[in-house]
Amino acid sequence: MPVISKITVQKKNKERYNIYIEDVYSFSVDEAVLINFQLRKGTEVTKELLEQVMEEDSIRKGYGLAINFLSYRMRSIKEVSDYLIKKDLELETVQIILKKLIDENYLNDQEFAQAFVQSRVNLSLKGPEIIKRELLEKGVGEVDINNSLRHFSHEQQLEKALSFLMKKYPRTLKTSRAEQDKKIYLLLFSKGFSHEVVQQAFTEFYKEQEEDNSEWEAIKAQGAKALKKYQAFSDWERKQKMKQFLYRKGFSFEMIDKVLEYIENEGE
Repeated sequence: MPVISKITVQKKNKERYNIYIEDVYSFSVDEAVLINFQLRKGTEVTKELLEQVMEEDSIRKGYGLAINFLSYRMRSIKEVSDYLIKKDLELETVQIILKKLIDENYLNDQEFAQAFVQSRVNLSLKGPEIIKRELLEKGVGEVDINNSLRHFSHEQQLEKALSFLMKKYPRTLKTSRAEQDKKIYLLLFSKGFSHEVVQQAFTEFYKEQEEDNSEWEAIKAQGAKALKKYQAFSDWERKQKMKQFLYRKGFSFEMIDKVLEYIENEGE
């Protein structure tokens, strides 16, 4: 019967031990495994004992790998499973590790989905359909996904879609407005927003455009009055007085600078 002849601590990992049988290196185990199976010099190593030791050690190593993998960010159950399988662990061993992680609440797809949705809402312009697709790819079930997406309100979706629309819509058109609208519409739809949200975003966008146009016409008219009123002053003084005049009328500094540039260009 094979007998353990020597046990040494590994140099690079003080929690793992090298096991020698008949003075020849045979295998290594975690310290907890060494203690659990009471391995010591003189212990007889049967085939059954060796299989049990190797299985327990594989579970310990895989569990440690999973904890380290989870230390960087939250993961779905499938993400951890795929990671462990890539580490050449047996499927049965992976299942044991996953159950342990779930029981200890290191893995929870509902909590993962909620955190994932919140992160996408805070840090991206993605719509719910794209987020749902990403979660499905990570192995999260539809029930958990749908429950989590309830936290992505219609108002937030509309805000995201409108922000994307305002960012992407060109100030100067190089094609017809209908053609440009279609292009942006498809972009928003590909971002995961529903037809309803996209249509509402366009309605809000054009409403803001109309308001901007009305304010532009108003500041142009007031700018013309200011120019006439302070025509006798030097260029620098006239510009400062026009700024003050328009600011008192309630216009923003951005709009004031824009109209002064416009008036200056018109006068050239």
